[in-house]
Amino acid sequence: MIRIKSCRACGAQLTHTFANLGVAPLSNAFVSLEQAELGEAFYPLHAYVCNYCFLVQLAEFEQPENIFHDDYVYFSSFSQSWLNHAKNYCEAMVERFSLRADAHIAEVASNDGYLLKNFLKYGMKLTGIEPSSNCAKAAINIGIHTEIEFFNAASACRIRQNRGASDLIVANNVLAHVPDIHDFVSGFRELMCPEGITTFEFPHLMRLIEFNQFDTIYHEHFSYLALGPLQEIFSRKGLRVFDVEELTTHGGSLRVFVCNEGAAYSKCDAVEKVLTQEKEAGLYDIATYQRFGDGIVAIKEAVISFLIEARRSGKSVVAYGAAAKGNTLINYCGLGT
Repeated sequence: MIRIKSCRACGAQLTHTFANLGVAPLSNAFVSLEQAELGEAFYPLHAYVCNYCFLVQLAEFEQPENIFHDDYVYFSSFSQSWLNHAKNYCEAMVERFSLRADAHIAEVASNDGYLLKNFLKYGMKLTGIEPSSNCAKAAINIGIHTEIEFFNAASACRIRQNRGASDLIVANNVLAHVPDIHDFVSGFRELMCPEGITTFEFPHLMRLIEFNQFDTIYHEHFSYLALGPLQEIFSRKGLRVFDVEELTTHGGSLRVFVCNEGAAYSKCDAVEKVLTQEKEAGLYDIATYQRFGDGIVAIKEAVISFLIEARRSGKSVVAYGAAAKGNTLINYCGLGT
């Protein structure tokens, strides 16, 4: 029996499947050779779409504390292309918003300091917020003040009391990682100064559907995001989207600029442009999501057929890298040696 779950954005019952990928272990919970025969926990990897607000989401089977822990394996600085992306972002924000030396810059999910370190040369006050202590300590070692905790409304209030309100908050590829999205978004309102800005980056659901990127679905990502559903969530918390940029990172992402409802920033044309693109792509039509769920079954069949034929022909198949999305593909297709 499928359990009826509630949408984490609007509370409606979730009855429509977006992608049922069977069961899988946590993608970044790699098992040592010594533990290889002890077994590990598998959880349903079943993404639903809300037919009221169109947020795509997984149920919470594991608490974030058990995913983002002291031995978290992902360090942002491993990727030179991502370091370049972060550097370009910091320079662009300083120029666009005329950030001065007395500005306070905060980053949620600051990891190893990969981004904030680019602001060090300006002499600004920097605050990282990172729950994984091994990543946070790497940032502290290069001179970035880092709060080792999860970000939410309560922690944002504490940080504001101790560090002051922020002029710019950066939240790259973290919004999808939180099960309580309302409490998380409330934290940005608490931490921003009245004319402050928060930028969110996240993989765009529209591109996930367009390019069949079902392997980006795994348990660390509780939500799969588009601008339309997010606007409603921000609005409920007294926040307003005033600009958006389309990025090529992570298969196609959005950078969304958010301010307090009463802030002076004018709404840019790009906001309506992206909303129109989402509507034309069918993101507000439940049939789009049903077609996607059917389509990934065909992809699974094609992958398995290819591998069987390659093996029968005596060919070798080589995989390079250990991305979390690789584990989704391997488990969904039931691949072994």
